Amino acid sequence: MAKPLLSDELWERIEPLLPPLSPHPEGGRPWVGNREALTGILFVLRTGIPWEMLPQEMGCGCGMTCWRRLRDWQAAGVWRRLHEILLAELNQADKIDWSRAVADSAMLRAMCGGPKTGPNPTDRRKPGSKHHVLTDGNGTPLVVILTAANVHDVTELLPLVDHIPPVRGKPGPPRRHPDRVQADTAYDSEPHRKALRKQGITPVIPKRNREHGSGLGVFRWVVERTLSWLHHFRRLRIRWERRDDIHEAFINLAEALICLNIAKTELC
Repeated sequence: MAKPLLSDELWERIEPLLPPLSPHPEGGRPWVGNREALTGILFVLRTGIPWEMLPQEMGCGCGMTCWRRLRDWQAAGVWRRLHEILLAELNQADKIDWSRAVADSAMLRAMCGGPKTGPNPTDRRKPGSKHHVLTDGNGTPLVVILTAANVHDVTELLPLVDHIPPVRGKPGPPRRHPDRVQADTAYDSEPHRKALRKQGITPVIPKRNREHGSGLGVFRWVVERTLSWLHHFRRLRIRWERRDDIHEAFINLAEALICLNIAKTELC
């Protein structure tokens, strides 16, 4: 029997975060339930189909209904709070490796253009975007940032570190900084190294024009695996959304789903 798109375990975490549906002021048809709409959103995220082709047999309402819920929940910060809750669970179980964080990025084609797109230097300058990812030492996604494809990796290194959410789950103030940050030569920048050191973070970034073989591949594979996990969701392999907030909503939801899978694997 196929697994449900929206498990009870995931729904129990998300339901308290969703804003309540207000009644129609003049009557009319009742709202599509939040659980049904979220099921449709997950179906689009995993399969990559267009909104208008969402099967009516699923009982999720029309594609625009699910699109509006995704937009509204992203604006309400639902996925950000879900991500923080799952990170706190992992941190409480000592499953977040704060000894190091690893940064990398991946490009994708943007079929409809829009904000945060630019000429992709690896795709004959066609419109594209880039996913910048920062993970802990185990590959748990801490931050994902969306930019245009022609934005250099090093410019997003400090924003990645600054956008690490406050991770609770243990006594004392929430943790926000790893001990070290590891990255490849694309992040080689002495000003960025100094900025990291000011925050108490040790940069482990090889310099350009040196003999090949920094040895960081032994550690950096975890972020490459996380990028693969991220793009396992077909809606994230190609950017179809012209609006950047809708694509970022899919990214944030995928982050939370990856954290939930890690939690189920590590905590069982």
